[in-house]
Parts: sequence; C-alpha cells; structure tokens
Amino acid sequence: MSAEPRRSHVPPATIPDVRPYPAVVDPRWRVLLCVAGAGSLSKAALVLSKPQSMVSRTVTQLERECGERFFVRTGRGVQPTEFAIQLLPRVARLVADADALVEDMRGASGQPMGDVQLGLLPSAVRRFAGPLALAVRERMPGVRLHLVEGASAQLEEQLREGRLDMAVVLREDAASVRDERLIARVPLHLIGPRGDALLAGGQIELARLSRLPLVLPARPHLLRARMDRLAAEHGLQLLVASEADSVQLQYEVAAAGAGYAIASFAAGMRDARLAAARIVQPELERFVVLAESPRRPHTRATREVMALVCALAAVPDQA
Repeated sequence: MSAEPRRSHVPPATIPDVRPYPAVVDPRWRVLLCVAGAGSLSKAALVLSKPQSMVSRTVTQLERECGERFFVRTGRGVQPTEFAIQLLPRVARLVADADALVEDMRGASGQPMGDVQLGLLPSAVRRFAGPLALAVRERMPGVRLHLVEGASAQLEEQLREGRLDMAVVLREDAASVRDERLIARVPLHLIGPRGDALLAGGQIELARLSRLPLVLPARPHLLRARMDRLAAEHGLQLLVASEADSVQLQYEVAAAGAGYAIASFAAGMRDARLAAARIVQPELERFVVLAESPRRPHTRATREVMALVCALAAVPDQA
C-alpha cells in the first residue's frame, strides 16, 4: 500500500505569493508612451534602462502591426504623427487602468511590491537615506528602493523625464509649493569662516549683504535669481566674488575666506571651519518639498514610501 503524499503543515496564508502578475496590456505600449513623453529614442532608452536599438525596434514593430507611423524622426528626436496624437491619450488611460488593476491584485496579497525611485538633496541624505532604507527593508520586503543624490535642479529634471518617482527638492517661495507635500521650512544663512566677526551674533540683516564678497550659484539657478530679485527690491549691491554651483563648493570657498555663501541648512555646519548667521529683516526661508513625477503612475509601493518619507520628516533631527 503506497504511502499518502506528504502534506505541508504550513497554513496557506503564511506562504508568500511570489508569482509574477500577468501583463494586462502589451508592454510595448509602455515603451511607445515613454518615447512620446521623452521626445527622443535615446532619452526613452535611458528612462527604461534598455538599449536604444531595442526601443527603436519596439516602435517599428508596433508601427508595422498597426499599419501607421507613430513618430517622425528629426535631427533633435521624434515628433508624434497626427495618428499618434489621437491614439496615445487613450493608450495612456488604458495603461493607467492596467496599473491600478495590478496594484489591486498586489494589495489583495497584503504587501506592496515593486521598485521605487527616490531622489534626495545632498543635505537630506543623512536625514533620510539610512532610516528610510531600513524602514522599507523591515516593513516592505517586496519593495526595492533606488536612491539617487543630486542638486535640486538635477532631481527636477529627472522627475520631468520620469526617471524618478519622487524627490526631496527645494522651492524658493511658498507660492511655488502648490499642492506638494511640505517637508520643512528652512531659513537661509550667511556662511563664512569660523571666527568671522560679521557672523558672531548668529543673525545678520539682509541690508548688510550689500557689497559683501559672495559665492553664489551661476544664473539661471533659482537661488541666484532670488538674490537678484531681492537686491532690486531692497536696493542692495550684490558683489559676486565667485560662482559655484554646488553647496559643497560654496562651503569650500567660504571656509577659505574667499567669499560668503548663502545656504539653507545651518544644521549642516558640521564642518568645524565654518560659521553661520541667520539672514533677517526680512527673514528668508526656503521650502523643502516631496515632489512627484508627472510621468510615473502611483503604485501602492510609491504611496507607502512617500508616507514613510513624510513620517521621517516629522521626527526631530537628532544630528
């Protein structure tokens, strides 16, 4: 008499569901939408992390099967044909519905899954990168977090191109925050070498910046545009002794005594060579926000990572 098949004593509910979800729409349509959004095959290939030849071949296959051309190739990229202009919005709606359906299926399994691309300012790396990665690993094992560090303008470009889901970036005034999630309001400080008498009081009036040698980012940087605007409004004579487009470069110039930098995070002054004074009368603030990409649909994973970033932002910085 043959023995009965051995049965597992593990309850079915505890067995993780590792099956891949079937594609609801042909994935080639996603490639087509990406090309239309990026405006070129090379940029779409970068966003999709695919060879440009593969992206081009996918577009050609769809054009052949549909019997219509979707794009006109130009020296600067591609332009959608009239056929594509009429068709692609409907395809985009179908893809969004398909993504929502897959998320509903994933949600039914009780765990968020998938990749999440997050950009961080250099000043936000220490605050968010480690704690966020640890929280995602512990609470969302089905999520793979991709972290990118960059200046605010670089991260904004990657958001527009759909290379990031979200990013911690800067806004120069309250009006530009719009409906984005506000992470923090941070004052602007004048940064110089430690022991500088001008910074000894911890505060400095905006008017006293007139004729000081400054190290500022080059135009059209938003901070530079803001300082130019303030100079015109308050009758200041800004003396830009040198230009440097990264905060670290500005700090190095300031530490050498070759110019004063203007920065958002005095708490970032872990460099013993530097001192800071808060700019007042008027007090100047910048706004740190969590911005989202207009080209990437939300998933359960991105929503939960976004909630984690906001929760970490609410915890006082112990550094």
